[in-house]
Amino acid sequence: MQMVLKSGLRLLCLAFVVPAMALALASGAPAKDKKARKVEEANSIRAAVERGDLLPLPHILALAQARVKGEVLKIELEQDDGVLSYEVKILTKKGRVREVELDARTGALIKIEDD
Repeated sequence: MQMVLKSGLRLLCLAFVVPAMALALASGAPAKDKKARKVEEANSIRAAVERGDLLPLPHILALAQARVKGEVLKIELEQDDGVLSYEVKILTKKGRVREVELDARTGALIKIEDD
């Protein structure tokens, strides 16, 4: 699923990775079930943003680009050890791809690294 922002950037829409989904995908679930899971996942993320449990994407983009200037290539919402984080990949003017990882709930910087 892709999202087009006003700036014309194409971003990979949030890829929310959870252990249960990894198990379901590994089991070879039918494509129809996979599509239904993606819809359910997107609805769950949207509800979490509306409740204030997760920061909205425009806020995360602003925080990431304040840390690393450049063109946003990809954004992922991941869960690792119970911690939700946004990973934002940015192409700098010098041609380096940097990954900015931010806490999905607070926006706090977790790390910046070369990708």
